[in-house]
Amino acid sequence: MFSKSCSLIRAMGCCSCFGFTRRKPKQSLRPISRLNYRISREFLLDEEIDDDDDNSYNGEATNPGDGDDVEPQSRTKCSEEILRLREQNGLICRQFPVKETNKLVRSEDENGTKMINEYVHERKIGAGSYGKVVLYRSSLDGKHYAIKAFHKSHLLKLRVAPSETAMTDVLREVLIMKMLDHPNIVNLIEVIDDPSSDHFYMVLEYVEGKWDSDESGQPGAIGESTARKYLRDIVSGLMYLHAHNVVHGDIKPDNLLVTRTETVKIGDFSVSQVFEDDNDELRRSPGTPVFTAPECCLGLTYRGRAADTWAVGITLYYMILGQYPFLGETLQDTYDKIVNNSLILPDDMNPLLRNLLEGLLCKDPTQRMTLNDVAQHTWVVGEDGPIPQYLCWCKRNSLQKDNSTQYSSSN
Repeated sequence: MFSKSCSLIRAMGCCSCFGFTRRKPKQSLRPISRLNYRISREFLLDEEIDDDDDNSYNGEATNPGDGDDVEPQSRTKCSEEILRLREQNGLICRQFPVKETNKLVRSEDENGTKMINEYVHERKIGAGSYGKVVLYRSSLDGKHYAIKAFHKSHLLKLRVAPSETAMTDVLREVLIMKMLDHPNIVNLIEVIDDPSSDHFYMVLEYVEGKWDSDESGQPGAIGESTARKYLRDIVSGLMYLHAHNVVHGDIKPDNLLVTRTETVKIGDFSVSQVFEDDNDELRRSPGTPVFTAPECCLGLTYRGRAADTWAVGITLYYMILGQYPFLGETLQDTYDKIVNNSLILPDDMNPLLRNLLEGLLCKDPTQRMTLNDVAQHTWVVGEDGPIPQYLCWCKRNSLQKDNSTQYSSSN
């Protein structure tokens, strides 16, 4: 049985900010000019995936973005400028760079199976925000790769902001992934971009595993033990991103892939943003409605790291209970529930887990639990200890340079 007592929730530490629990300022919610009618739950949770197996793209962007929902142009330019500047200065957190291929050969193997360069087509496995994801096998090393396939002409026509097309988002995704290297983040292997072709490909490591499920029969529910393990991986990867000034913007189960060894990897950086110094203030709303933080629903600027952390809370809730805490029949209704409804948890929930969920799903972003807090939370620590700090490539290089400088100074 679920407890509906607001006083009990507040007593357990849930935050009640902006007066959300007392009044419903619908007029202040993010304007919805395009989707104010009843829409499918697939849009609220994710886009539907078609089963066609050719190289065309028939889907829509998860968050195309109306003019009201986008950042100022200066912020958009800033993201690209920051990434280019990092690239020029060698500030790339990778030991081995992403392979860049400017020649595309579309052919068939001896069995008549379609190929792109050395990759042999096998089957469609999913869809991203602007293109589909297809499983390919390399004829050189025999390994499987997940390849995101796009049409440049389609990306250039799809307007996502007054000054941006979908191509802007895809190129930003490539730039971001070229900088990243972490065991809990999907690795970008190669980019295939032939100037004479309309096709554009991102070759990614293939993650084959699936989420476990518990005996409750609830879709998505995986039990506390597995949820704890998965959450530790998610937090480790997201802490790495935030430490490198990257906001993911679309944390959700569909973007959290699980390997055969039960390691979670964060994927899909199509709506990710980059910030400078400590200023993670954004305006363009993040990816999927049901995972959107309350402050993002109000049409205001928001802090990207805090919004990512809220999405982690929604994901953990889903992992434990197999459902979403704030899901309406329409986009407006979903936003209204996110902003106004109190968090309801089962009476018999583990008190430590309850405390964690209430901290993650605190409606006030300034009072919301941080990822550092999560990493040290008693429920997360469990028997494994605090989430270890990952010493990434750029930090190792920095430490080596510091040690070399100190050694030179001492001599």
